[in-house]
Amino acid sequence: MKKFALLLMSIVSLSAQVTFDRILNAGKEPQNWLTYSGGVSSQRHSTLAQITPDNVKNLELQWIFQSRSLERYEATPLVVDGVMYTVQNPDDVLALDAVTGRIYWTFNYQTSPDARPCCGRLSRGLAILGDTLFIGTIDAHVIALDAKSGKPLWNSQVGDPEKGYAITHAPLIVKDKVIVGMAGGEYGIRGYILALDTKTGKEAWRFYTIPGPGEPGHESWKGDSWQHGGASVWVTGSYDAESNLTFWGIGNPGPDWNGDNRAGDNLYACSVVALDADTGKLKWYYQFSPHDEFDYDATQIPVLADIDWQGRPRKVMMWANRNGLFYVLDRTNGQFLSGKPFVKVNWMNGFDERGRPMKVPAAASSKEGTLIYPGNQGGTNWYSPSFSPHTGLFYIPTWDNYSSLYVKQDQDFVEGRTFGGGGPRPTGPATKSGVLNFRADEDIYGAIRAIDPKTGDKKWEFKMADVTEAGILTTASDVLFSGGHEGYFFALDARNGKLLWKAPLGGEVRSGPMTYMVNGRQYVAVDAGNSLFVWALRQ
Repeated sequence: MKKFALLLMSIVSLSAQVTFDRILNAGKEPQNWLTYSGGVSSQRHSTLAQITPDNVKNLELQWIFQSRSLERYEATPLVVDGVMYTVQNPDDVLALDAVTGRIYWTFNYQTSPDARPCCGRLSRGLAILGDTLFIGTIDAHVIALDAKSGKPLWNSQVGDPEKGYAITHAPLIVKDKVIVGMAGGEYGIRGYILALDTKTGKEAWRFYTIPGPGEPGHESWKGDSWQHGGASVWVTGSYDAESNLTFWGIGNPGPDWNGDNRAGDNLYACSVVALDADTGKLKWYYQFSPHDEFDYDATQIPVLADIDWQGRPRKVMMWANRNGLFYVLDRTNGQFLSGKPFVKVNWMNGFDERGRPMKVPAAASSKEGTLIYPGNQGGTNWYSPSFSPHTGLFYIPTWDNYSSLYVKQDQDFVEGRTFGGGGPRPTGPATKSGVLNFRADEDIYGAIRAIDPKTGDKKWEFKMADVTEAGILTTASDVLFSGGHEGYFFALDARNGKLLWKAPLGGEVRSGPMTYMVNGRQYVAVDAGNSLFVWALRQ
């Protein structure tokens, strides 16, 4: 017993002192995975190259962690110096040996019975700074844990779960702050993003995603509709050190499918906001879907990169949006550079000179029902894309030929109850893992699409028989990992989309793959069903 305790201490102590400088320069230590998206620019790209297109067929399963929860698994683990940190739904935290899967410790969290997240009792992951782990919970707490023991250090309640407030994403560390956003738009909350001091858990700043009276943008809400306008946050943001800006995608306005009582653009719903990381002050925004009635949350990852744009270097943000359009923005000031559909779209027909989408007049939710492409789940959704600096391509998990019949209903706000104002309706049989096929004459399918960000053109596509909610990982050896509802985890050649390898997992892949290295051996991990799977090359 004493020998095991000493071994445990020697291993978990390696996780100590993950400085913010290490997080900023995560690419210099690709053996680790220090943030939800692999780095603060959220490219989900690794410079590890031991696994190649030639040898990926030799991957062998090394270990499996079986969660006690039957909730779907959407998390991405962290790995720090040979120790893996992950979650067990809804909000338990575990430390594992990244080589064997042995559990070092478990923190069991008793969730409030008032917690009511709309879209699953789950967590998508953790953050780490120093030797402290951070988790946001579905009952709107942020908790700090000792990474060596799992012992709680502080616990801050940042929202009221009875009103629908929740946190489902992995926090983001910026300097000495841990940043989270509130879910709960389907309950008519007023969304916000807040930063807490990592040492004390005290609130440092708060940014409301719906501007109040006297604030710029308040005029985009009719009457008092802003008080229950939603605009929640579902996924982790990104950070640019040079500008000291943190970027977050904002969810849809409420009620979701009926905008009659919230006339206006409804800022900052369906937008990306750029906030000063020290103060939370808004520096710029871009709204992807003004006055949305199609549930087109901007619930995607803002991907940052420096690329050549029209003959000169440009600091850009790339964004594959739920509304079916792929965007490139200047991340320093929010200037619209380009936008182009990556799936079938019928709600808009171009952009004006300011980069505002030109909405088709008939594209509005109605009491009779309006057929809109893409459908309610979007051309893509919360699942992470990837950008490979090696290929220069942006990779999107997509749904295509997918529509919804949008029907609006009158609804009054009642605190703690869903506030949707209608919803998508079927006009055909249910197919493909329960996804409603509203047009029986069209084939809904999932795909990995490679997009040239300089043109918005599709370079290749890997088509699946079913839809996908899996994220994407690319590596420096041009291997791309992903999965889908079919229950396979697979590897593609990132240059051309050729299938290189696949493994059946017995459950849908609904998470973002990640990779790490211990003792000179590269591993790849992904969650599927309610288990975590880890592979390495055959020895």
